[in-house]
Amino acid sequence: MYTITRESFSSLAALRKNSKALQWKSVFILPEWMQTWWQHFHTNPEPHLVSIHYENRVIGIAPLQINNKVASLVGGDDVCDYLDFVVLPGFEGHFFKAILDELHRQGVTQLRLGLVRPDSTVMTELIGIARQYGARVTISQEDVTSEMPLPATFDEYLNALNTKQRHEVRRKLRRLQEAGKIEYRFINNAETDTMLETFFHLFSLARGEKARFMTPEMTAFFHSLSKVMSDAGLIRFGKLEIDSQPAAIVMCFDYNDIMYLYNSGFDPQFDSLSVGLMSKVLAIQESIRQGRKRFEFLKGNEIYKERLGGQEIPLYRCLIDIN
Repeated sequence: MYTITRESFSSLAALRKNSKALQWKSVFILPEWMQTWWQHFHTNPEPHLVSIHYENRVIGIAPLQINNKVASLVGGDDVCDYLDFVVLPGFEGHFFKAILDELHRQGVTQLRLGLVRPDSTVMTELIGIARQYGARVTISQEDVTSEMPLPATFDEYLNALNTKQRHEVRRKLRRLQEAGKIEYRFINNAETDTMLETFFHLFSLARGEKARFMTPEMTAFFHSLSKVMSDAGLIRFGKLEIDSQPAAIVMCFDYNDIMYLYNSGFDPQFDSLSVGLMSKVLAIQESIRQGRKRFEFLKGNEIYKERLGGQEIPLYRCLIDIN
């Protein structure tokens, strides 16, 4: 028989540290990330964080929020590219049956889940179990994310691109090197504050939708997120300088052998040198050098992602009407 325990963000962090078998598959469902999102964007009085215990072990965590009889995962589409539950492999059936029973007891009538990957436990396990319970399930594709496996060397990466894109990347790299004194540094947690200032400066030079994204509320979230992810040892900044002047920067998160390209900015005066694109190429190069296994361009179907080798993965939204 299973038991359910209410948790806090701090107790989830302790569970992550002590329960090595639990599958915290992405950076977006780490306790530090969820707590930061909650502090800046929540609309409910408190989250509904629960762990499921079966045969004296924790088999999963449901980081939920409940509002007007509707439950959803903690997080938002604008800053969390995709979400999921945390489940011990092999115990998915026990976990999701317990969650559905818990939600029914709480009077929840609908579970709104998204965005989720096709390999999420939502898609691979929960949907089938919910249908067995007689729940009505609606699935729709909402977006895409892009990713690629990383080879052992940068030359292997270039050779995997099609002929045209390989030629373009090499040509742009040569042109960049000829433009002046070029320095690219992949900077870890020690210089987060300085790098964040550079990031905000270059981001402020953007136009259109990108410029509108960085509201005061979003700026505060980025400050908090950078601090907690730096403390966790997970943040990376890739800064490109031309003649000692910042030209472009990428903000990444380095977790579980995956490099997540989260956001970026560049100085439009260097646009002719494709510094925005080249900062991402150099981030890929450095990720390979550091032995990472996958590079995630994350949500959105921007053409540069495909040109740099990204493979699109659909992202879904799932609505489960609970009887």
